[in-house]
Amino acid sequence: MSQPPSDAHVLLEIRNLEKYFPIQKGIWGRTVGHVRAVDDVSFQVREGETLGLVGESGCGKTTTGRVVLRAHQPTAGEVWFKDRNLGWINVPDLDKRHLKQVRRNMQMIFQDPYSSLNPRMTLRQLIGEPMEVNNIAHGKEVEERVSKLLQVVGLRPEYMSRYPHAFSGGQRQRIGIARALALNPQLIVCDEPVSALDVSIQAQILNLLKDLQQEFGLTYLFIAHDLGVVQYTCDRIVVMYVGKIVEHAKTKELFGNPLHPYTEALLSAVPQPDPLVRTEPIVLQGEIADPANPPTGCYFHPRCRYSDGTRCVHEEPPLREIVPGHWASCHYAGELELQGIYKPVMNVQAVQRPEKE
Repeated sequence: MSQPPSDAHVLLEIRNLEKYFPIQKGIWGRTVGHVRAVDDVSFQVREGETLGLVGESGCGKTTTGRVVLRAHQPTAGEVWFKDRNLGWINVPDLDKRHLKQVRRNMQMIFQDPYSSLNPRMTLRQLIGEPMEVNNIAHGKEVEERVSKLLQVVGLRPEYMSRYPHAFSGGQRQRIGIARALALNPQLIVCDEPVSALDVSIQAQILNLLKDLQQEFGLTYLFIAHDLGVVQYTCDRIVVMYVGKIVEHAKTKELFGNPLHPYTEALLSAVPQPDPLVRTEPIVLQGEIADPANPPTGCYFHPRCRYSDGTRCVHEEPPLREIVPGHWASCHYAGELELQGIYKPVMNVQAVQRPEKE
């Protein structure tokens, strides 16, 4: 049996994670294939840091987050988590009783603040229910905790008797964040937490997440497709394409010195805040590969302008460390001269006050 990580600073380690969804046809539901949503993914998340998962829609980043929380049971692989009470545990191997214990310390902030909150429950019920279910608090103590959490996320305590429909999108996302904090978790999976919000409100939520991370010692797995948000928020970034990791590095290193052609194409599409800087976006030809029937060799080769037509087509590139701390799965990583971004693409100033009522 595999051993847990030896690094004392690691909170979460994913090893060779796979999640295949069956394709079924016919009246008997015969399985005729599989969608490779997550295909041999491995990475670590250190305590107190924010790790970003980025890529196009359908690349498997949200599925990865859900497998970490075991909302989906993985097809193969390991998810090692250092629980404050149980120590190192492999999440896919847990029974229901231990999984309930671990889920106190692993929470999620959902993408859509409108559909993630039950419209028939008040804020007191939405935020207080996890405390009651897990026997952390009851009665008046729940109300006191809910009141404090609402203040922490920038809402008034008297709002706890209101329903979600009375709030704007940014306020609803604050409620979702308060609910995620209810059990004092160690790890929070943020599934595109600001993509459904206006840009001005995004700044407030991002600064709130940063403040909460410092105050409560949180660790974030931050899923996003907006590279400006990721550059501002994350310490390290993992780039995914068709279920696989194609590049992995510290944020500044990845933005300034991309080693994979797919990362270069993503960065070229980011608008620059400086009007004097002119960049030409790289237009990728063709469609994103089908995860149910991926191409041979490098999955990205049909859209890559650097493909050699032979090795890239027939030989799958391994994910290898090109320079210390910078990994890429490209046969020619380190040899190609790829263009990065050397200036921040998002400058969010601290916003202390919540949005207006």
